[in-house]
Amino acid sequence: MSIGSGAVRTAGQMARNAWAVSWFGDGVEEHDGVPTQVLYDEPHARVEHVAPEAPASGNPVLLVTPLAVPVSCWDLRPGQSLAAHLSGLDGSGEGRPTYTIDYGEIRFRDRGMGFEDWVDAILPTAIQRISDAHGGRSVHLVGWSHGGTMSLLTAAHLPELPIASISALGTPTDYRLNPAYAPVFWVHDHGPAFVVAPVAVLGGTTAPATRLGYRWMAPVREITKPWTLLRNLHQPEVLARVNAVDQFIDAMPGYPGRFFNQAITRLVCASELATGTVHLRDDVVVSMDRLTAPLLLIGSTTDILANAASVAAGRDAYRRADVEFVEVRGLSHLGLIASPRAKNETWPAVDRHLAAHDSA
Repeated sequence: MSIGSGAVRTAGQMARNAWAVSWFGDGVEEHDGVPTQVLYDEPHARVEHVAPEAPASGNPVLLVTPLAVPVSCWDLRPGQSLAAHLSGLDGSGEGRPTYTIDYGEIRFRDRGMGFEDWVDAILPTAIQRISDAHGGRSVHLVGWSHGGTMSLLTAAHLPELPIASISALGTPTDYRLNPAYAPVFWVHDHGPAFVVAPVAVLGGTTAPATRLGYRWMAPVREITKPWTLLRNLHQPEVLARVNAVDQFIDAMPGYPGRFFNQAITRLVCASELATGTVHLRDDVVVSMDRLTAPLLLIGSTTDILANAASVAAGRDAYRRADVEFVEVRGLSHLGLIASPRAKNETWPAVDRHLAAHDSA
């Protein structure tokens, strides 16, 4: 009788889980997110202090969000939240003052925004405001993907900013070292207009296009996801991980047209980060030789968007900076910052780098 009752309960739970992860359900887990307090809220720059009441020490850190990505990348779910870890909310010890930056929705009227808007204004303002809030202490930048790129460009463009260090995870320096971009190079070489013209006409990449592109870059996950869900209907933890990633992707906004075109033509096809001079605008030409902040670069051999070799190229490209490169295996692009393995493989490296470059 008890065996039968247990089987019925299990079957019932599996049915509820199946509904929860379906298009009609609300997910298998509620996550209200880490507590935050707004430092300031301006167009395309909402900066929030994570867990402002928690005990903290050391220099403040700004988690630099990439464009076309929701700020929830830093707080995906319990156990997969770099924001909770750095602020000490995950119970790993006393944290440090931790901030996030959210750029809000990107609309057609924002189509003229490019890297220079973040490198010359949005990020410098955030860094200075956070520094001022902590008595002038320098700010650590922790950037993922293009968030790392924007951090590197900002530090090179304005080396006088109070930047203590930069940790860049999944941030390529030389895209030529990543075979996944070969089709982009081929199309660009045979007619660059085919790459940038559609985006220019639309004023940017739409949110659905961005989400589709992200899913396309992880084909194995998308193909095997139905089977993963089916065979784990009795495992709420596994379902919660899959569901959290799906909700993250579904919240992706789009890119401004100018930003996307710069990323393709300047960073990917011309590989200007690797060659040393990045042309963002006539009056914003960034020499990477001006980058002197201590750098931590982390790359995964299984990251399709930013393989380890393209990330490691920063060791040679940023000649005036003290660069440390850490290679990991088996982590996806998002997995570098927000997977169960990240807390054992990438977060400790970030912790060590921040502690090593705290001001006295």
